[in-house]
Amino acid sequence: MRNTSEANQRIAKIAAHLNPPNLQMEGNSSFGRMNCRAKGAALGFKVAILGAAGGIGQPLSMLMKMNPHVSVLHLYDVVNTPGVTADISHMDTGAVVRGFVGKDKLDEALTGMDLVIIPAGVPRKPGMTRDDLFNINAGIVKTLSEGIARCCPRAIVNLISNPVNSTVPIAAEIFKKAGTYDPKRLLGVTMLDVVRANTFVAEVLGVDPRDVDVPVVGGHAGVTILPLLSQVKPPCSFTPEETNYLTDRIQNGGTEVVEAKAGAGSATLSMAYAAVKFADACLRGLKGDAGVIECAFVESQVTELPFFATKVRLGRGGAEEIFPLGPLNEYERIGLEKAKKELAMSIEKGVSFTRK
Repeated sequence: MRNTSEANQRIAKIAAHLNPPNLQMEGNSSFGRMNCRAKGAALGFKVAILGAAGGIGQPLSMLMKMNPHVSVLHLYDVVNTPGVTADISHMDTGAVVRGFVGKDKLDEALTGMDLVIIPAGVPRKPGMTRDDLFNINAGIVKTLSEGIARCCPRAIVNLISNPVNSTVPIAAEIFKKAGTYDPKRLLGVTMLDVVRANTFVAEVLGVDPRDVDVPVVGGHAGVTILPLLSQVKPPCSFTPEETNYLTDRIQNGGTEVVEAKAGAGSATLSMAYAAVKFADACLRGLKGDAGVIECAFVESQVTELPFFATKVRLGRGGAEEIFPLGPLNEYERIGLEKAKKELAMSIEKGVSFTRK
């Protein structure tokens, strides 16, 4: 009898991970979902991904399941989350995975989270700009931000949903209205621009991209993306032709992927990689690691604009230090003025949306 009882308990524990989060174990078993490794398999952080069943969300969820700093991983979407959750939960890594599907499960997905990553929204298609996405994605970000304000107001928020230049101001205004806004904890993810810049510069230099560091400042769309090629590490110089080529390719990297996929999607895989790279930096900051520095779109006084992407130092409180632009050459100064003009309009568009 004892062996049968122990076996039933083990089976119940395993099944509790695979059941949808709104279901409990049937019968008299005490091993419901909430009793099953509720605090995760190991010490670490609780992370939620909002939009986990989408083109970015699925590879992002898989990669975050592999992150050793994650103990609990909550996957939320309005559809298709159970399948993604079941699939990823079979990976033999430490994080416990739970799925949440539907708007009525948003609060449960967010409660107690340390880091919230938001790739939710519709992707770009050929001929679309990031602004074309605004009307749909703005409403999604508003709803998700309201949930964060209710359920995990102290979480670090990594916002991926485009257009980032507008969605970050939207989230900021929602948090302000709720009385929970901490500018250090709201981070627009521009890491893909940095990843592309490192790759494209490495191709020109003929070196390993992992040995290259290109600061990318401004925003996350078109001319607002400003790679500071004069500050590349290792130090190097470029001809005017190389500078024009690299700047244009970095600014239009997203369009390059959208056109190459010919209607079948946008930059989902590289975006997931970049998002995980940035999320890992945030988790290392939360853990207390020193010298964690990455680029992000944050509330800033680096320029006269209220938001701007520059290098920031990540710590337990989020973006604990914002670095200045540093010396710019003439090409970059001209690019900066173009970026600020476009960025100002995008920021105002986001703020205005919340006042309707």
